[in-house]
Amino acid sequence: MTEQGSAGSPGGQRTGGPEPQLPPLYEREAAIRDAERAVEAISRQYAAGGIELGSLLLYSGTAGVGKTSMLQQVRAIAGRRGLTVLSGRAGELRTNEPFHLLRQLLMGELSALPPELQGEVLGPWREIAGPALGLIPPVPGEELDPASVRLGLEYVTTQLARLRAPLVLLVDDLQWADQESLTWVESLAVRCPELPVLLAIAWRSGDLPEQAQAFRSLVATNSHRHLEFQGLNPSSTGKLVRAALAEGVEDSFNRQIWAVTDGNPFLVGALLAKVRDSGIEPVHDNVQMLHQLAAEAQGMDRAYWHGKLTVSTFNFAQAAAILGTEIRPEVATRIAGMTPAAAATAIAELRVKKVLSGPADGPLEFEHPLLATSLYQSIRSGIRTAMHGKAAVELENIGAQLVESTRHLLETHAEGDLEVVDKLRKAAREHLAVGAPDAAVRCLDRALAEPPADEDRAEVIYELACANLLTNPLATVNQLRRALEMPGLGAELRVDAAFRLSEVLGHSGKLVEAADVTLQEAGRTGPGPGRTRLEVAHFIWCLFQSEEADAAARSERLAAYAAALPGDTPAARAARALRAWDLVVQGEDAAAALELMDTALLPDGRLPEELGWMSATWGLEMPAIIGMTHIYADRLDRAERLFEEAATAFDMAGWHGGHLGFAYFFMGLVRYRRGALADAEEFLRGALRIARRLGPGLPLQWDTVGVLADTLLARGKVEEAWKLALEYGFAPPFHPSALVLPHAGTLYGKLLLAQRDHERAAEVLELAGRQLAERGWANSIWAPWAGHLALAVADTDPDRALELADQEVVRARRLGVDSAIGSALRMKAAVVEGQPAVDLLFEAVDHLGRSPAGYEHAFALVELGAALRRAGRLAEATEQLHQGMELAVECNADGLVARARGELRASGLRPNRLRSTGQETLSRAEWQVAELAATGLIPMQIAERLDLPVNLVHRRLAAVHRKTGTTRESLPAALGLQRKRPDNP
Repeated sequence: MTEQGSAGSPGGQRTGGPEPQLPPLYEREAAIRDAERAVEAISRQYAAGGIELGSLLLYSGTAGVGKTSMLQQVRAIAGRRGLTVLSGRAGELRTNEPFHLLRQLLMGELSALPPELQGEVLGPWREIAGPALGLIPPVPGEELDPASVRLGLEYVTTQLARLRAPLVLLVDDLQWADQESLTWVESLAVRCPELPVLLAIAWRSGDLPEQAQAFRSLVATNSHRHLEFQGLNPSSTGKLVRAALAEGVEDSFNRQIWAVTDGNPFLVGALLAKVRDSGIEPVHDNVQMLHQLAAEAQGMDRAYWHGKLTVSTFNFAQAAAILGTEIRPEVATRIAGMTPAAAATAIAELRVKKVLSGPADGPLEFEHPLLATSLYQSIRSGIRTAMHGKAAVELENIGAQLVESTRHLLETHAEGDLEVVDKLRKAAREHLAVGAPDAAVRCLDRALAEPPADEDRAEVIYELACANLLTNPLATVNQLRRALEMPGLGAELRVDAAFRLSEVLGHSGKLVEAADVTLQEAGRTGPGPGRTRLEVAHFIWCLFQSEEADAAARSERLAAYAAALPGDTPAARAARALRAWDLVVQGEDAAAALELMDTALLPDGRLPEELGWMSATWGLEMPAIIGMTHIYADRLDRAERLFEEAATAFDMAGWHGGHLGFAYFFMGLVRYRRGALADAEEFLRGALRIARRLGPGLPLQWDTVGVLADTLLARGKVEEAWKLALEYGFAPPFHPSALVLPHAGTLYGKLLLAQRDHERAAEVLELAGRQLAERGWANSIWAPWAGHLALAVADTDPDRALELADQEVVRARRLGVDSAIGSALRMKAAVVEGQPAVDLLFEAVDHLGRSPAGYEHAFALVELGAALRRAGRLAEATEQLHQGMELAVECNADGLVARARGELRASGLRPNRLRSTGQETLSRAEWQVAELAATGLIPMQIAERLDLPVNLVHRRLAAVHRKTGTTRESLPAALGLQRKRPDNP
């Protein structure tokens, strides 16, 4: 066999110095020059201090056409430059072994680092990425989020690239990469230009798996870096022939070798070996014999190998083929049933025959994957299965990782072996613990086929359902239903299965089914924590339904249920929290709802562990409901603290997928409500990035797009908000499980109003109002549809507009939240004229000044200033516009700033400078009024105490509430003060 078609050195090898001289590659001169330029470029740019200088080299072609030899050339070129080269080769039989290719590439280099350097490279991702890299054992019972593992691996790769810069990575036979490694390679290839990495990838044309769509797209995008290798021409084939055979090779013989091999270098080498072994002369008279010899060489069946190898060597070669890559000689020896001495003889013969290469003590590698494939296929089916079973045992005996032995169990026949079932279940748990749920599914599918004992079958199905949760929710639903229908699940596991089933249904928009599942299973469960867990879950899914036939009756049942549960048990706290949320969304007295919510929380306002972000009892929904109750009752300081805790907890746990996305969404929502619009936009865009990574159409995407569009409107970015809505299809009908669904119609109506499409806006808002009224949701912060509908119809039906605006004010006063009342009054002022509008805006500013809603306060101040200016009261207008302008600048409400600037210009004044927000930015004067307000004094009393004008006290208190995110009631706790009885009654 010639070097042009050989596989060369095994995967995983590191190079840091010069490589031995390689024989020339015919017809690959352009590819070699391209590789030399790439190595030269990355070396030169790195030496000049560049860090974003990586590039790609992409090689494809049929088997044996010389792709691996080209990678050898890249290795040699980089070696001559003294660059660090890491390589890995995927294996045809190791596609079921998660992170196999990744570990080949990186594990050796990372393992060799001194502890302090390894710690720097792994950084905060050690516990997340370490198990996938094989550097630390997985934590039993842990289930890592695959998205977090991918992020961790990206971090580690970046740090290693900078430590070993410039770094050259060689990836061979990508078509056989395990799914987890393939995803990593795809990500690295995209990020390559940002790193000091030259990444060279080779794969067989037409053999990329279906799941490699991202890589196919990348190849199309980088077509100028992609070389599709073809067979050699007759002239180059002749050079290989003359190099391998004696002098006297006739031209017709050369041409026939090219014709029967299509110039494939590997097949040329295999045919020339047959010619030598057959002893035929390379002359024209023997041309006809080449057809038969070529068929034998290309087929490489049992007869071929029996003719090429001794019996014992053939047996060892087949055992090596069972192992595929990274062949341990001692394991292959035991699989073949040979003595060590006989195995050593076989290895020596296989080296001579250029079948295997590698050190004597291993690991060994096949010279070319085609050799491994042909030897593997030469094993009779029944014997092959038995050899895989033997391989699993022998690997386990030498202490190999379970993942390595398990891949062989997957190839064995089902025989009802309960020990095999146990091993497969254990392997599945290990796969989940490294963030490879697809591999866990394969193991559990195989365990069910074994099959398990009848009494364990339901448990295995339950485990399979949980493994499918992130990648195949539909399968999870079916499997959980099946597990619940079977005997064998213990009481606790049945409760957990029913709750998980409800979660999957709820997150996919089937909220009614989710509520039914928990209610039905609660009816089958005896009294105790399991039953109350399911009952509480039932109410959770009911509360999220956009349509509920018996909403009023259910609300009464929830109130009675919350009142009946005793003390401070987790279920009792949870039920009270749900009841508080129910009251808030119905628009009932927010103060009473918050008082009830406080009884669900710890004395310092924090979440009990059972209701926390990391609790599996009721999942993400329970703490989210608690946080939203605070948001829509204007207790924004509490809400912000809760969602900051969520982001921290998810980050520490490595949950960088949907969980962290929702934490960012809620942080953005809180910041939007506070008027910190730039911060809100940043958080929401972070949530949207995560949502895009998770896939289209999920509730997180709908939620985020809705609030982000609202934030952009508030910032004056009207066209950008509209384009965002169009890009993501944010329009009716909305996702049934999205948290923004109740006010999605209102948000869309606002977008249409901003586009001046009042007629369409009125239709959308009218429909939203009917739906919300039917549902019984009347919180005017959550969905102020009536006020916006009033704005939409003001020009065409002013009487109806006033009626709608009055409805909004009534609802807001019933809720009793200052920001709701102030916003409702502002919208009503927009549909009346003259002094009534001014009076309404003064009242709106008064209420909003006592709230943490900075943007709404700024909006009302600018509206008031504009109304006063129209009334000719320029001095008063100037004061209000000054305040509104300053606050709008702080909020980054650019559109409102522009409007205020226009009004101020009419008054002959300039805008104020930007100021910071936050408790630490309170001025001494603001602290003074804040401390007095915390004692319970009202603004009039504070003005008398400090001998200040009342309007100045109002302004300072408004700044305090805005900067601290508090209401009048929550101010003392936020400042670390105790509310006292006022000195004056």
